[in-house]
Amino acid sequence: MNLRVVGAGIGRTGTNSLKLALERLLDGPCYHMLEVSAEHMPLWRAAATAPEPRLAPMLAGYVAAVDFPSAGFWRELADANPDAVILLSVREDAETWWRSASRTIFQRVDQDDISDEFRSMWDAFAAARFTPDWRDADAAMAAYERHNAEVRAAAPPGRLVEWQPGDGWEPLCASLGVPVPDEPFPEVNSSAEFRGRTGMEGTPAA
Repeated sequence: MNLRVVGAGIGRTGTNSLKLALERLLDGPCYHMLEVSAEHMPLWRAAATAPEPRLAPMLAGYVAAVDFPSAGFWRELADANPDAVILLSVREDAETWWRSASRTIFQRVDQDDISDEFRSMWDAFAAARFTPDWRDADAAMAAYERHNAEVRAAAPPGRLVEWQPGDGWEPLCASLGVPVPDEPFPEVNSSAEFRGRTGMEGTPAA
């Protein structure tokens, strides 16, 4: 595991767009919830409560990692990759984040077609690394704020880059020391796109 970017921002903070952007800038794969295979699910579940979580088996071969579940292990990943940028992706405020998360990833976890393995992984991860009360707006927003505050307080200032959707290439390129691409920044996986892709388009939003 040799990460150049450790994503500390949780899901629904532009992480899918960041995945594509980092793959473009670093010419290598970026781990994201989309990469969580059936083989990885029990490993993430075990890592959630392990005193010394084993993360290398899931992240071998990747040059960056963003989104849930890896963001919940940002401290361990930052320690294991001391030269990596720590990238904290955020939204304008907690309410904006909650509106997006509650209509997409959180609602998706409760759908009938989600596998037992995924739900078991998610429940263990959320309880240990986010909040067991993620369905509750106040609890989830408090967990979001607490997570971001902990990253800002604990990450070495020289390694921390804070980014939110709309900031584009420049903060990433400056931190990585690479040129700004002459192409639009990828903007993907809006709430509507997420719901359409996962078959949630016709279901009531939370």
